[in-house]
Amino acid sequence: MLRRLTQLYAGLTLYGVSSALLVVSGLGLEPWNVLHQGLAELTGLSIGAVSIVVGAAVLLLWIPLRQRPGLGTVSNVFVVGLAMDAALALLPDAEGWAVRVPLMVAGIVLNGAATGLYIAAAFGPGPRDGLMTGLHERTGRSIRSMRTLIEVAVVVTGFALGGTVGVGTVLYALAIGPLAQFFLRRFALPATATGGVVAAGGPPEQAILQP
Repeated sequence: MLRRLTQLYAGLTLYGVSSALLVVSGLGLEPWNVLHQGLAELTGLSIGAVSIVVGAAVLLLWIPLRQRPGLGTVSNVFVVGLAMDAALALLPDAEGWAVRVPLMVAGIVLNGAATGLYIAAAFGPGPRDGLMTGLHERTGRSIRSMRTLIEVAVVVTGFALGGTVGVGTVLYALAIGPLAQFFLRRFALPATATGGVVAAGGPPEQAILQP
């Protein structure tokens, strides 16, 4: 249990830090943070605060979808946003491609590691993951289709509001699945440690979803 809790909160914290690295790089954000940044520009709130508000709103959508949150679900709503704002307060501005490109690459790789840590802890999906799986169960459409539809919608909306879309967004979309699957296998716990849940088992599209 101690290892699982450590993995959960380390993963969520590192996820927030990785998102902050992508923000500072200015080369494109992961899909949901494009929306968060756009809403932050619109409302004047910090991007981390918007992430928390959006996460809580998405969690409310679980009710009609009959999804059941876990500790990881609720923790995701708050920890990622707080960690992102804390990291942004500490990170200096990035100037020049020689700094921005490494920050982008580091953000994507760290995000994959954070996702592997968080999912392997097996404390329940993030609110956005549950939205995708819930719609999958209610509509019968594949998780991949649901994820694509939702993320295209949030990227388009976020971009229209001023969120950053760029090469980092494209690279993230291409790399996050393989990276998270790689790290998930490294951080997977024995089935006995997760109450019979084999964290690395099952189809990748069901295991590798954005927090």
